[in-house]
Amino acid sequence: MNDTSSSLSPQDCLVAVMLMASVADSAIRTEELLAIEQIVAHLPVFSGYDADRIKIVSQTVFDLMEEEDGLDALFGLIRENLPPRLFETAYALSCDVAASDGQLRQTELRMLEEMRFELDLDRLHAAAIERGARARFAQP
Repeated sequence: MNDTSSSLSPQDCLVAVMLMASVADSAIRTEELLAIEQIVAHLPVFSGYDADRIKIVSQTVFDLMEEEDGLDALFGLIRENLPPRLFETAYALSCDVAASDGQLRQTELRMLEEMRFELDLDRLHAAAIERGARARFAQP
């Protein structure tokens, strides 16, 4: 783990969970990358965020996910550096990224389930967030 991973900003943590949702199925799709870029460029929670940090955060996520207990370490970093008031935001952004390519794969659903558990989200709130993502990315 490098120094960057131990000093993640709240915005870095949000980027990390979006990337985790994207790489859950071992492939980052173009739609998912575009969704992350658009989210970072337009949402108020990323106001003033240096988008160049996405590469640094990406490398941290990829490196940790290669390690045996890397997912646990990554969730630990997120819980340590992301204010609890942004846990639902993190989950919502992850759901949006996972849904952005029009398909939710089993591995992505398992990652989202793990996020719900690790971020200690209320099941009813999580269901509402998931429904919103499905509605936003519904195919015609």
